[in-house]
Amino acid sequence: MRDLLPYLKLYKKHWFGLSLGMLLAFATLFASIGLLTLSGWFISAAAVAGLTIARETFNYMLPGAGVRGAAMARTAGRWGERVVSHNATFKLLTDLRIFFFTKLAPLIPGKAVNIRDADMLNRLVADVDAMDHVYLRLVSPIIVGVFGILCLTAILCWFDMTLGLTLGAILMLLLIIWPVVFYRLGSKNGEALTLNKAELRIRTLDWLQGYSELTLFGAESRYRKAIVTAQDKLIANQLVNAKISGMAQGLLILANGWLLILMLWLAADGVGGNQPDPLIALMAFATMASFELLMPIAGAFQYLGQTLTSAKRLNEVILATPEVTFPSEPFAHSNEYSIELEHVCFSYPDANEKALRDVTLSVAAGHRLAIVGQTGSGKSTLLQLISRYWDVDQGKVALAGAQIQDWSEGQLREATSIVSQKVDILNGTLRDNLSMAKPSASDAELIEALDKVDLAHLTDDIGLDAWLGDGGRQLSGGEKRRIGIARALLHNAPILLLDEPTEGLDKKTEQQIMQLFEQHFKGKTVIFITHRLVHLERFDAICLLEDGEVLEYGHHQDLLRQQGRYFELNQTL
Repeated sequence: MRDLLPYLKLYKKHWFGLSLGMLLAFATLFASIGLLTLSGWFISAAAVAGLTIARETFNYMLPGAGVRGAAMARTAGRWGERVVSHNATFKLLTDLRIFFFTKLAPLIPGKAVNIRDADMLNRLVADVDAMDHVYLRLVSPIIVGVFGILCLTAILCWFDMTLGLTLGAILMLLLIIWPVVFYRLGSKNGEALTLNKAELRIRTLDWLQGYSELTLFGAESRYRKAIVTAQDKLIANQLVNAKISGMAQGLLILANGWLLILMLWLAADGVGGNQPDPLIALMAFATMASFELLMPIAGAFQYLGQTLTSAKRLNEVILATPEVTFPSEPFAHSNEYSIELEHVCFSYPDANEKALRDVTLSVAAGHRLAIVGQTGSGKSTLLQLISRYWDVDQGKVALAGAQIQDWSEGQLREATSIVSQKVDILNGTLRDNLSMAKPSASDAELIEALDKVDLAHLTDDIGLDAWLGDGGRQLSGGEKRRIGIARALLHNAPILLLDEPTEGLDKKTEQQIMQLFEQHFKGKTVIFITHRLVHLERFDAICLLEDGEVLEYGHHQDLLRQQGRYFELNQTL
């Protein structure tokens, strides 16, 4: 149950709505029990009065008004309880998703890298949704049930102490036993159900996202079979769940019947020491109605296994410690946006070898550095360290003369524009995908940025409202790359980090982009990663990386004169 503590703390914010929901649930329950109890007594008393002289003095109006009032209160109370409880629960789930996301964001790309996208989506949606069971199926029914039993016992004890205490004791015993028994019966199946539901969604998303490739390589049927297998497991879990729920309700109805027989037997000689009268019917109908207190928990605790499993899965994210933490407040720096790396060493989690070894680089403010090297030499890792996706294992990274650990996240993001190897396109409009770089930009500025990267044709039909689809499926790889460049232009930060920005572009477009960069580089501190050894004479310095180490460093002409590794690479062009 400790796994639920982080989520129960969120209840404080919505205590009023949740408490009001339980109060309305209690009032509705009391109206339901009162309706059946009063109706049973009224019918019996009216029948007895009709057979005696009391028919002339019996008050038919007051009990009738009570029955009608209880019926109206029950209807209004049930509607109000649903509205209030679900409104509070939905707000609670909203806060929980925000809470989960705020805990998740600092883990990217560190500890979140080992969780698949489909599984993360399942946690954010299905596992968070499972948390509503805590209030709606566990907390509220138990609290309402306890107070309901105490109140009903007190009222019945006013008529007959023995009958009231007997009914109250048995109901309280059932309230304690039922959750324990059916939690035990449903816990393992509930855990398996949650995991199999996640597995089905993961398999289905893998099949959907990779359908084209799976079909091309003849693996589509194997992946579809995996979906069917996961679905069969889930259906089997749901069948067990339904059987347990049915058994819980059936046994509760059986217990209600036996308790009714017991109460009739005890009340047969009269209630409260009186001769047998309509109060026997009151006790009988109160016993029948009292099981409405227990029905909400009849099978609710079998869901506790699912809820606890979902809580554990969420806690893997919520309770994880981020690899990188940022100061909450910005600090004052020199505004001279230099970049310095001193004796930097870094290795990825679970990696056997270091990605960078004793790397020392310096880029003065307003200067440009090109980094070249083979795939896997550590070029992109350098940018990730400067962007502080990761922290160095050894050494120091400094921006504007201050250690990067002193920069707040907002301050760092505002100071850097990045074009990464993989440009992520949102499932939204062209405007959505550009304005994220500059929310205040006008449509004219967005169109101008597109025109600079030769993507103005994307606005030909419906302008910036053009829908790009999931992951930009309607765009080519080169178009995605140019949207990333357009974002960097719009963001217009003093530090520009470019990772293979011209990869996948034809020579003509590459020339246009390089000319655009030549204009945009002015006054900015630039790190430019490339495989293509062209246009490098325009940079202030070139760094050749191999196996995570700086092999050569200097100006283009100087490196050519040294006739080292950089010279050899140029000779192969």
